[in-house]
Amino acid sequence: MKYFLLYIKQTLRFVLKPMSFIPAIVMMLLIFNFSGQDGDTSSELSYRVGVEVLTVTNDVLDKGWTSAHISELSEFYQFYIRKIAHFTEYLLLAISVAFPLYVYGLRGFPLVLVAGFICVGYACLDEYHQSFISGRSPQKRDVLIDSCGVLTGIVITRIIGWTGRMTIFRPLAYKPKKKKGSRNN
Repeated sequence: MKYFLLYIKQTLRFVLKPMSFIPAIVMMLLIFNFSGQDGDTSSELSYRVGVEVLTVTNDVLDKGWTSAHISELSEFYQFYIRKIAHFTEYLLLAISVAFPLYVYGLRGFPLVLVAGFICVGYACLDEYHQSFISGRSPQKRDVLIDSCGVLTGIVITRIIGWTGRMTIFRPLAYKPKKKKGSRNN
């Protein structure tokens, strides 16, 4: 029975481990979809997000803003909303790329290099992709903002991985070695 359970456990790891890359693929498709929007559609989406955020802010903080003022503020903050979206989507991409690499045993500086190369490379390809979309253009500033999100995501993954190994999974990772010649009763 012991060997059967071990076989089941190893089979599940063999099947489930590669599936840990699915969130990264989903994030890449989502980013590609956002980049495929023409300039007007993308601006409208940023505007609507701004209106929603400012409406919630108005309700929570009881600012007393009119809908015309919220609309004006949303137009003013649209640039910042777009840049925060860039940062956030690449932060999530970096986490979804770095976590599976961490699960496969990549740690430390190699993790930063491999995950960073994948994500920043995707950011460059994404900006190149935007050069083919009407109303959009590639910008080095966006790649820089994306890279900051990537670095932050990788650091978060490393902190979570290190914290998990030192706390939750410590008994699994650091089993005490039995000394030769001593008897444990």
